[in-house]
Amino acid sequence: MRLSALSIERPVLAAVATLLLMLFGLLSYSRLPVREYPDTTFPIVSVMTVYPSADAQLVETDITSVLEDALSGVEGLRTLRSTSREGLSTIGLEFSLTRNLDAAANDVRDRVTRVQHLLPQGIESPLVMKEDSDADGIMWLALISDRHTELEMTDFAERQLKDRLAPLPGVSSVMLDGGRRYAMRIWLDPDRLASRLLTVQDVEDALRTQNVSMPTGRIESTQREFSVRMGGGLEKPPQFNQLILAYRDGYPVRLQDVGAAEIGPEDDRKLVRVNGKPAIGLGIMKQSKANTLEAARGVKRTLPAMEALLPEGMQLVTAFDSSIYIERSLHEVYTSVGLSLILVVLVVFLFLRSARATLIPAVAIPGSILGTFVIMQMTGSSINTITLLGFVLAIGLVVDDAIVVVENVYRRIEQGLSPTQAAVEGSREIGFAVVSTTLTLAAVFFPIIFLPGIVGRLFAELGIAVAGSVLLSGFIALTLTPAMCARLLGKTVGTASPPRGSALDASAWLRWMTHRYRLALEIALKRPSTILSGAALSLIVSAVLMLGLPSELAPLEDTGWFAVHVSAPEGSTLDYTDRYARDTEETTARIPEMDSYYTVVARGWRPTLVNRAVTWVTLKDWSDRNRVQQKIVDDVQPALSAIPGATVFAINPPPFNQEDSKTPVQLVIRGPSYDVLDNIVRQVRHDLTGNQLVVNVESDLDLNKPELRVDINRDKAADLGIPVETIGRTLEVFLGGRKASMFMREGKEYPVIMQTRPHQRGTRSDIEQLQVRGTQGELIPLSNLVTVRETVAPKQLNHYEKLRAVTISAGVGADSTLSRSIESLEQTVRKHLPPGATISYAGESKEFLESSGNLHMTFLLALLVVYLILAAQFESFRHPITVLLSVPPALAGALLALLLFRGTLNIYSEIGLMILIGLVTKNAILIVEFANQLCQGGTPPRAAIVEASVLRLRPIVMTTLSTILAALPLALATGAGAAGRWHIGLVVICGLVLSTLLTLFLVPVVYLLFAGTAPVRQSAAVPEPFPEVLPRHSPSQG
Repeated sequence: MRLSALSIERPVLAAVATLLLMLFGLLSYSRLPVREYPDTTFPIVSVMTVYPSADAQLVETDITSVLEDALSGVEGLRTLRSTSREGLSTIGLEFSLTRNLDAAANDVRDRVTRVQHLLPQGIESPLVMKEDSDADGIMWLALISDRHTELEMTDFAERQLKDRLAPLPGVSSVMLDGGRRYAMRIWLDPDRLASRLLTVQDVEDALRTQNVSMPTGRIESTQREFSVRMGGGLEKPPQFNQLILAYRDGYPVRLQDVGAAEIGPEDDRKLVRVNGKPAIGLGIMKQSKANTLEAARGVKRTLPAMEALLPEGMQLVTAFDSSIYIERSLHEVYTSVGLSLILVVLVVFLFLRSARATLIPAVAIPGSILGTFVIMQMTGSSINTITLLGFVLAIGLVVDDAIVVVENVYRRIEQGLSPTQAAVEGSREIGFAVVSTTLTLAAVFFPIIFLPGIVGRLFAELGIAVAGSVLLSGFIALTLTPAMCARLLGKTVGTASPPRGSALDASAWLRWMTHRYRLALEIALKRPSTILSGAALSLIVSAVLMLGLPSELAPLEDTGWFAVHVSAPEGSTLDYTDRYARDTEETTARIPEMDSYYTVVARGWRPTLVNRAVTWVTLKDWSDRNRVQQKIVDDVQPALSAIPGATVFAINPPPFNQEDSKTPVQLVIRGPSYDVLDNIVRQVRHDLTGNQLVVNVESDLDLNKPELRVDINRDKAADLGIPVETIGRTLEVFLGGRKASMFMREGKEYPVIMQTRPHQRGTRSDIEQLQVRGTQGELIPLSNLVTVRETVAPKQLNHYEKLRAVTISAGVGADSTLSRSIESLEQTVRKHLPPGATISYAGESKEFLESSGNLHMTFLLALLVVYLILAAQFESFRHPITVLLSVPPALAGALLALLLFRGTLNIYSEIGLMILIGLVTKNAILIVEFANQLCQGGTPPRAAIVEASVLRLRPIVMTTLSTILAALPLALATGAGAAGRWHIGLVVICGLVLSTLLTLFLVPVVYLLFAGTAPVRQSAAVPEPFPEVLPRHSPSQG
């Protein structure tokens, strides 16, 4: 080729071109972001609205439905989900991957503002957040102390730590878990209020009118000016206790006469512990599109400065850190890259038996890999687990083209040409094959750009890494490699047996193998039906296994941590739930591999779910334990299930940054009413009892939350001149607590909250004894105005795409896979699905089902693209079929390996299958192209295909072994992220082995079948007749 001839003529130019690639590659590498995976997180915007004391149904109708109508048409919206629970509405908007998060958040904020006037009075302004409101923190810090109270630790965290963490890159917010924020608690005694003819309204009016501090103007003299501020604000409990509420018989009634004021926590309905010790948690919530690794690194860099601020006796510890797994996983992949590099260079040296000769293909590795970083920076890619896995495989690929060129130059030197002439003729002769194989492998990844969703993002960056390195390796093979061959390879006289140890020496086993291969090939060509039957069998096996193998989105990884969820019965108190959370802690503390645990009792935002708790268990380092995380979870589950009085189960973290609080199987049912949905759920849960494929079945629809309903006799209340609002406010103050005003403490404002003490609001009669004032000033007990009855109400009401919905969540059984569990659950649900109800999927299940259908189509499209490219290169529609028939054996080998070693079809194994298409066609292209050249030179087709196959055996074996050894560290992977690497390595190695063995016979057989009708493409270079390179003798003969 002209490019090769120019490089041989001007070697410095070829060297400079490669050096520039490496130089700019190093610069790009330093600027590329590092993360666990490509950016596969969908942009999520959440809208949270607090409606104090409102029940779930009121929140649904007055807030959630109004906001949903306004938000449903936002550009790029993928999914709209909402939850209405007591006092809180949360709406989650998931956008397409291409939607800009900031722009989406601004659109949401604008639409909320437009309808805010339609929302009821008394709510807090809707909060729009660039994060999932149900997401857990990527990292949890905790304050613990034996000297300081939880109030003091919370105050320190708010004043000194929270504001230092919130502005860090990638951090959306910092959530205080278990915080005890200061408040002035006004504990009112209903009996003492009644004895002094006072109501809660009197107390609230006094607090609002007397606990004030406001500017009143200024005084100006001829020379000086003073601002005037009325200092009437109350700051300490004694001041509040002395507050005059009214006068009775000429004597003042003070607050201390009807209650007591004291400093206490604003909310104490959440508990946090680190290794069993009470703590205040600081959850680092990342933005939905932020890089977890960079956000965690930023937090860690600030820790020393924050620790220096801690008061004596207070400790700041890292209670949970999900970034540790990411760091270790990336480290393991970097290690695999290094091992692959060493093994590939070693196998090249063993074949070439010369350090100088080995240097020629070895240079292609840094040249093509580093050059790819430039392409990655231009396309916005990142360095992550997936792209690094691509580089592990690329190390075996990028030397292939250089090996083919070097081996062909050797052959020409053996025929008596000088190194320069051999380099010119050898590169010209092999140029078309190099271009064909390079374009074919790169073309495999072209259809990936059409893949939507998570899988498209994963494959796209992988394709850029692999295709970019292969294309650059082809460029280096046609430029620098011929130039180095001409300069580094010495002239060798073509003899049948070169001196042992020279660059041209082939080992005895390779000589013997080549001789045996020629004999076996002659036999195979005489019995083509046997070979074709084997190919047909491999095609059938591939199809059967492709449809029959268990499948999942991704294999479970040993992330070094897992979560244990506790679900107590509806209506359980905080103390009740905490009792079972402690039982869970005791169970997990007995795990030998346990390093630490972090427990939160009462999950969620305001108001919290006091019947839910979760414990994040961090395990010891991977090198310090024998059991993997999945085994530990399976072993501890029976002990957790044996805890009575609550549902307790452990779950492994889901793949690809999915919510760790969600189980993998999530099916959404939309129906006309919650009663219908509840009936479906009950029947499904009954049918799934004892099902081993679907475990830990739960739903987010509970209509049995215990509730005391207060029915007001409106006529009687109207007759007595008592507004319904007054009754509602009285109940709110005594039972739920009402913020009456604010007070200052050390420069910050805190709420003043009126409420009765817990022992005075424990029974139904406590409600009936409360009193309100009538129009004549008399006090009337609520028992005369209301009826209190016990009933049940929904804990929360969920919408999916604005329709009433329930989500059934479940785990995957120990002997099941995600695909089988989803199928089992769907079959059960469809048996009970009434007309008008529909089903869909969410979370990991949704991504898995979407990716499965798209991948099969992309796989077929990749084969079609490769076929068309080969047809254009060969100028034939038949020879590409010859080449592509090497794919079914590769698939059969890979899928059989997955079957035998209990693997699954998942993202990683499918990545391996996609790469296999390009890998195995390379060997077939080498044989077909050389056979075409020989035929064009006048050699009969049979002789041509035999000689081409024998001639190309050595480079095929070398390139196959280099690729297998490059993938070997993946197949032997252990530690963080090993499951995904193992699947790729297993698929590539086993697929290559079977495909290579069968291709060496299948391609010649099929080539001869088409030889009589297929025109031979005119080649620019026809190889000269060559002597027998490898003599026909066994290893014992020398």
